[in-house]
Amino acid sequence: MLTTEGVAGFTTRKVAAGARTSTPAVYELFGDKAGLVRELFFEGFRMLYQRFDELATSADPRADLVAVMPVLRDFARDNPALSRLMFSRAFAEFDPGPGERQAGAAVREFIVARVRRCIDAGIIAGDPADIAHILLAVAQGLILQETAGWLGTSSASMNRRWNLATAALVKGLSSARSPR
Repeated sequence: MLTTEGVAGFTTRKVAAGARTSTPAVYELFGDKAGLVRELFFEGFRMLYQRFDELATSADPRADLVAVMPVLRDFARDNPALSRLMFSRAFAEFDPGPGERQAGAAVREFIVARVRRCIDAGIIAGDPADIAHILLAVAQGLILQETAGWLGTSSASMNRRWNLATAALVKGLSSARSPR
């Protein structure tokens, strides 16, 4: 429903109707609309982690780090509304707190581990958590550009720009120095 109706059309009443149950039953299960949205938020991170978990680890730490970007891109393409929920404030009723932010812990740890392998191999330099945040921010920016139609009109141009941004990011981090 989130995918077909969008944020504006996502109501507890419509969810209940789609599940062939009553609105009070949905409230009984989730407490309120924010509780329902919270469960979608958690499910999104479970789904994204499952995709990361399917990635093989190779002997090339750089290639393994670069492989994170297409997974983020494909997840966002396959689940645009869910991605907006996970990575922006799509619902006024739902503002992720510390507990909700833990939902992304496995995803964060996966990316940080890939970054750490590159640091340990001398491929990049910097703080693993900082670099993981930057990697995710660049991916989110590219996703927004692509979904808005601003990253190009052909698959070839969009792929080229994703590859260029990823390569530039990794290359830039190879000469990064930790702040004093």
